[in-house]
Amino acid sequence: MFEVLLEVANISAGYGAVRALDDVSLTIGNGEIVGVIGANGAGKTTLARSISGILPISNGRIIFEGREIHNLSPDRIVNMGIIHIPEGRHIFAPFSVHENMVLGCYYRKHLDKSGRKKLLQKGFEMFPVLYERRAQVAGSLSGGEQQMLAIARALMGEPRLLMTDEPSLGLSPIVFTDLCNKFKEINEEGVTLLMIEQNARATLNLSKKLYVFENGHVVDHGESQDFTTQRLKELYIT
Repeated sequence: MFEVLLEVANISAGYGAVRALDDVSLTIGNGEIVGVIGANGAGKTTLARSISGILPISNGRIIFEGREIHNLSPDRIVNMGIIHIPEGRHIFAPFSVHENMVLGCYYRKHLDKSGRKKLLQKGFEMFPVLYERRAQVAGSLSGGEQQMLAIARALMGEPRLLMTDEPSLGLSPIVFTDLCNKFKEINEEGVTLLMIEQNARATLNLSKKLYVFENGHVVDHGESQDFTTQRLKELYIT
C-alpha cells in the first residue's frame, strides 16, 4: 500500500487563454481527509477536473499509487478508483433513485448481480431515505436528498479516493453537518477523501490537512489543527 495515495506535482491548467491553476502541488496520504478551501474562482474545481481527467493539464504531473495518470482518459481514472462528485451533484434527474445508484457501478465490470446488490444495500443503509424513495424520480428529491444520492452513487464505484466539490452548495447547515458525519463514516471504512469547499470552518473540522487556494495558487497549507481562526481571516477565507 502506498503511503502517498495521490501526488499533484507542479500542475498548471486552464480554459483557453485563462490559466486557472499555476504550479500547484499537493499530496494526499492513504486514508486521509484533505481539505481544499478558497473563494469562487480560486481554482478548486479546476483541480478536481484535472485529477479526474476531465481537463487536461498543461504542465506538471498527477501520480496515483505511484503511476502517472494525467494522460489517462476519465474512464480509466475511474477504473483506478478515483471518483469525482462534481459541484452541483449532476444526478440523472429523469431516472429513478435506484437507476442512478446502479449507474454508479457502470465501470465495475468485475461485479456480478450479487456484488451490485451488496453495494446497493450498503448505500441504502447509509442513506435510508434513499431506500424509501428508490422508485422516485431523482429530480424530484430535495437538495439534501440529491446530495445524498450523489454520494451514494459515487460509493457504488468502490472509490479509493473520493473527491467531492462544494458538497454544501444549496444545503442548510444542519443537512451539511449530517453529510459531514457521513463523510467521516466513509473515511473510517477506508476511503480517502479530497473535500473541496468554500465552508472553511466545516472543512477545517473534518480534514487532517488543509490547502488554501487563491487565484490559482496554493497560498497556504498544513495540518488542519494548526490553522487558527485568525490565520484563516488573514487569508480572506472566513
